[in-house]
Amino acid sequence: MSNSFNDGRRRFVLGAMTASAATALTNVSPLWAAPAGRHFKDQVLTGDIKHLTISEANLAIGSQTGLPITINGQMPGPLIRLKEGQRAQLNVTNQLEQDTSIHWHGIILPAGMDGVPGVSFAGIKPGQTFNYAFDVEQNGTYWYHSHSGLQEQRGHLGPLIVEPADGDIGADREHTIILSDWTFADPHDVMRKLKVAEGYYNYQKRTIFDTLKDVEKEGLAETWRERAMWGAMRMSPRDIADVTGSTYTYLMNGRTPEDNWQALFNVGEKVRLRIINGSAMTYFDFRIPGLEMTVVAADGQPVKPVNVDEFRIAVAETYDVIVQPQERKAYTFFAESFDRSGYTRGTLTPSLGLTAAVPPQRTITERGMAAMGMDGMDMQQSGDMKKGMASSEMDMKKMGQHGEHTMHSDMMKGDMKSSRVLPVEKIDIVHSEEGHGPGAAMIAQNPRPRLDEPGIGLENSSHRVLVYADLVGEHAWPDEREPERQIELHLTGNMERYMWSFDGKKFSEVDGYVRFNYGERLRLILVNDTMMDHPIHLHGMWMELENGQYPRPRKHTISLKPGEKVSLQISADAPGEWAFHCHLLYHMEAGMFRVVQVA
Repeated sequence: MSNSFNDGRRRFVLGAMTASAATALTNVSPLWAAPAGRHFKDQVLTGDIKHLTISEANLAIGSQTGLPITINGQMPGPLIRLKEGQRAQLNVTNQLEQDTSIHWHGIILPAGMDGVPGVSFAGIKPGQTFNYAFDVEQNGTYWYHSHSGLQEQRGHLGPLIVEPADGDIGADREHTIILSDWTFADPHDVMRKLKVAEGYYNYQKRTIFDTLKDVEKEGLAETWRERAMWGAMRMSPRDIADVTGSTYTYLMNGRTPEDNWQALFNVGEKVRLRIINGSAMTYFDFRIPGLEMTVVAADGQPVKPVNVDEFRIAVAETYDVIVQPQERKAYTFFAESFDRSGYTRGTLTPSLGLTAAVPPQRTITERGMAAMGMDGMDMQQSGDMKKGMASSEMDMKKMGQHGEHTMHSDMMKGDMKSSRVLPVEKIDIVHSEEGHGPGAAMIAQNPRPRLDEPGIGLENSSHRVLVYADLVGEHAWPDEREPERQIELHLTGNMERYMWSFDGKKFSEVDGYVRFNYGERLRLILVNDTMMDHPIHLHGMWMELENGQYPRPRKHTISLKPGEKVSLQISADAPGEWAFHCHLLYHMEAGMFRVVQVA
């Protein structure tokens, strides 16, 4: 950021707080995360050249000292504020002893400015400065992060806000909230442990007491049968997240739950919250007990308002919500990891120092048969299947195939929550003859749309939870052509070996590109053949989610539940080579990565 912007911002912030409070907060939190937030018609600089310096520094993270990668001395990095219509110029200097990079997540720009080493440029060598320059043709809430190795896990990330051309933020005040997961461990050591010991970070595995409760509830025979099935597949129904609160400290704007980041409001104000999940591996469930949220944008793109009490935000997604507190009291921002292994929190308050109750953490939920493509299968069927099983991966694949009939039957019975017929429901899914090879431990032969489901742990919520089926674009997008062809990709994995891939092949095993023809309109079919959730990110182009709504919502990152299939329309209007990958950092590093070529 320019010095003039920083000076003006600092005066604004200090004017809103006592000097002592400001000093205390700026020592531990990025300046942009000041409690006063930002007001409509605040100064916005355009056309200035922004300088970012990547280095590392010892910083206090909670009660300990860590060594994060910093951007201009901060972790998370500075808030970059651009304006729609301007030319962005960002000079990034590398003061690390290793190569680095910055990818502008969700920004539509030329391929050479996308910041992915080995795909769109060579990376930034130590001591070098790379000059990013591109025209800003959109607005909304985005973020930026390293695309080099595991640097993102060390805090190499920050928020990026693009003001609309007219400067109207649609609220009286705004706050930016970036969620992240920090570990004091070396990320390479985390990766090694994931590879050598499946479930290493899962401290919530079932115990004998859980089994005894099941016996009391379900009976011995049924409990034995179900436990045996999971055992045969070498899986746990509590495999929700690979890396958990056993090593992670969950952060809100770089601050721990105990630090309690604060954001100010005045009674009756419309406050826009720009919420970014900048985590390496963690999905969060976000809510503000006692305060309704109106979702107005997803992944930076406007959607028709949806009133909710909670939403799940996948890694790399962003949501904008409007809140309008009518009482002079504090409210808690509560972001709970979806495996329930931890949380982070902050406070929305009319006065610094006020706090609200912190909700109790909910208990972990176990994955059901749907995660294996066996939703609705009765125990007799599963027992018959099991008789023919050895413990091989192919046997697990057979289980998915048997699930096809059962899930289809469920759909015929009208068990689906939504009556919409989605395009993807009419498309036959095709698996390779060998079941995608050893890189795929299981397949879901007939996966189903799950866009109207909130996700594991939120199924029985008594309050309103956002689902993808709720999202409706604020307006139609320019390209209304029907897709000319379709491409089908399968998300595959082998948890025991910690192998993650597309169509059973790790990136290192792939020869060639996923090819888009320049100018075409295509339909991308994604099928999740694993029992994990995956946030899939396409660089350089929007994906329009076919969720039965019109206008379709635009996404840069789409999260797939286990056993789910989705379809997306894409206009291949961006020539060049683009990264396409799972945004769970260790999944991407393990091989769930491809390159799309538009030519």
